[in-house]
Amino acid sequence: MARCFCGVCGQPIEYPETMSGQQAVCPSCGKTTWLGPVPVEVIRVPKVVEGRQASGEETIAQAGATAGRIIDNIERVIIGKRPKVVLTLVALFAEGHVLLEDVPGVAKTMLARALAQSIGCVFKRVQCTPDLLPGDITGSSIFNPKTTEFEFRHGPVFAQILLADEINRATPRAQAALLEAMAERQVSVDGVNYPLDRPFFLIATQNPIDHEGTFPLPEAQLDRFLARLSLGYPAQDEEEQMLERLQLGHPIESLQPVATAEEIIASQQAVRRVHVDAKVRHYVTDIVRASRGHEAIILGGSPRASIALFRAAQALAAIQGYDYVLPDDVKQIAPAVLAHRLIVKPESRLRKITSAGVVEEILMKVPVPTMDGRR
Repeated sequence: MARCFCGVCGQPIEYPETMSGQQAVCPSCGKTTWLGPVPVEVIRVPKVVEGRQASGEETIAQAGATAGRIIDNIERVIIGKRPKVVLTLVALFAEGHVLLEDVPGVAKTMLARALAQSIGCVFKRVQCTPDLLPGDITGSSIFNPKTTEFEFRHGPVFAQILLADEINRATPRAQAALLEAMAERQVSVDGVNYPLDRPFFLIATQNPIDHEGTFPLPEAQLDRFLARLSLGYPAQDEEEQMLERLQLGHPIESLQPVATAEEIIASQQAVRRVHVDAKVRHYVTDIVRASRGHEAIILGGSPRASIALFRAAQALAAIQGYDYVLPDDVKQIAPAVLAHRLIVKPESRLRKITSAGVVEEILMKVPVPTMDGRR
């Protein structure tokens, strides 16, 4: 027999190990919950709740409608990856950034392009190589002989959707050129601060298999990414559907905007108004603090991790069309937000313990607060 905790009432449940990963009715509260580790893929996007009257709720509902249009539009290009598309949009609405870690050819670049075209934003791409210089990203001052003055030429970082392809192939010096832009939405060159247009969203990719000639991202830089995702290979029927769509041309060529940059900025502001109960805030800090004291972890989640989990849960609730956060929102988003921030001890890695597994264990052990509201 195995043991887990109900995702609704937090009471322990004993079940046969063969039922792990399935849904069952909790004997304590009578609600349906998952047995075993929390499945990351279960992210539902229901219809936007109608008929709201309170101040600010209409804007949150509009944010959910905007997200629905963008997701549907991206799925014309990216097939069978709705949970990952939703998580990417969560990071955008939470004003964070995304690290896509996967093998080549699984549509990492295409996801960035489809997102940029769906919201009509300026999209630029940086192909990271060992000889890439910081000035190649931020731009540099060039002497103009006609005016006898130095003029600043903007680099590719001056975009609204920026793709840093194979970021771990750039040197630490070049990687550091992105840190100020990620955190402060500005670039400093020659003592002058240049603000970036909003929304600014960085999608960085890296290959987890080929490590020859790469420079792994330091923990301080990994912590700047709100979420780390992996698209994975499509199912066979999805791959066949992809081949059918590509027969006469690529769908990205005909993709039209369904939202504006102004709507994205408004949605980001609406996300901050999503209500988070004190119990949920306590649940967020419980999860992060549990990672700091875990026996398999050298370094747990920082206060920035708490903020990221808090903002991501707000964004997920808004995308689903709700103006309040439930513990289930936190549980759904926690693996993508926390796993890349934890450093596993070397002896634990030898025992095949991973940061993702630690997050799942924490989610099973930390008691879930009982909320009055239900969706």
